[in-house]
Amino acid sequence: MSAKKVGEISHYFDHISVGIIKAASPIKVGDKVHFKGHTTDFEQEIKEMQLDHESIPEAKKGQEVGVKVKDHVREGDEVFLAE
Repeated sequence: MSAKKVGEISHYFDHISVGIIKAASPIKVGDKVHFKGHTTDFEQEIKEMQLDHESIPEAKKGQEVGVKVKDHVREGDEVFLAE
């Protein structure tokens, strides 16, 4: 599997199920991503992402964006583009 790493989780807001992804390369709404970490391993499509509480269609490298996640993610979990 040569999935492309697109970012890393820098924070997780438990009460709203939102993971903050620090983008290592551009990610956009509609992308299917794979969250992988010590105890994390699931895929989901990005339905929406926010930057400073504003919905954006795409995150650029270096931006930290909030994404609603269907499962618990943890700081340091890696985010890959799913095949």
